[in-house]
Parts: sequence; structure tokens; C-alpha cells
Amino acid sequence: MTLDFILNGEDVVVKTDASGRLIDILRNHFKLLGAKAGCLSGVCGCCSVIFNGKVVPSCLIPAFRIRGSEIVTIEGFSKYDEYQDIREGFSQSGVVTCGYCDAGKILAVESLLRRNIRPAPEEILSAFMGIKCRCTEPESLIAGVLATSDIRQRRLYGRSA
Repeated sequence: MTLDFILNGEDVVVKTDASGRLIDILRNHFKLLGAKAGCLSGVCGCCSVIFNGKVVPSCLIPAFRIRGSEIVTIEGFSKYDEYQDIREGFSQSGVVTCGYCDAGKILAVESLLRRNIRPAPEEILSAFMGIKCRCTEPESLIAGVLATSDIRQRRLYGRSA
């Protein structure tokens, strides 16, 4: 099967088996290794990507669904200012990740801040419920997201909320 779609802002075409999954296409055909093939059942969050504007586990997306879609991987997202905001917020707050869960955690933060620039601690913890990697303490994640929120608001508006 031949599939055309937008990957990290570029039009691409790939030939793949109809039974393939997005995670396999990203890793095997495009050598994009930021999304990790963790549980392969959609519960760990390590294979997260932005699929048509929503953060989803790429292990659950069958090949036929990607035709005509737009996909942003952690590699593509890392080129945006929003990624830098998150990395800086995590750094300022001492958030340490294992590297395996980075795509899931970073994209979860982005998805949350798109909906609510100043989330409450409960909302922050809820945003990470779909990520099963436990390398970071919940209090650190809360501090990292709030720091990211402040950084983003200063960048966009010249002030914090």
C-alpha cells in the first residue's frame, strides 16, 4: 500500500504493508526514533505523536489511517519555540526524564498548555495519566509545567499570569 501524508511539515510518500502501524513506519521507514515502541497497546505513552492536531499513541494507528493525515513527531516538534519552552521549564524545575518517555511527557505538556495556559496541579497530573514511565516525581512535573507556563507567557505576551 502506498501512503501519502505530511510528516513534520513535509509531504512524504511511503510504501508499507497494510497491517503496519504508525510507530513502525516512523521508526523503520523514516528513522525517527523519538517515539519508542513501549507497550504496543496504547497505555504507556512512549510512542506519542501529534496526529491531526491531537496527541495519540502511534502504536494504535494502523497504516491505512495515516493517508492524507498530518503527523508531528518529537523530532519535528523540537524545531518549535514551544518545545524550547518545555525543555527550559523542565530544566529550571529540575525535571529529569529517562529519555524513554520524553516524547510522551513533552507532547502531553504541549497538549495541556494548548488547552489551558495556567493549569491547576490536578489538571497537570491528569494530563500525565496516559504516560506510564515513572522516572519523574509528580511534584517535579507540576513544577515543570508551571515553569513552562510562565516561560511561554513571557515569550508570547512579555509577562507571566
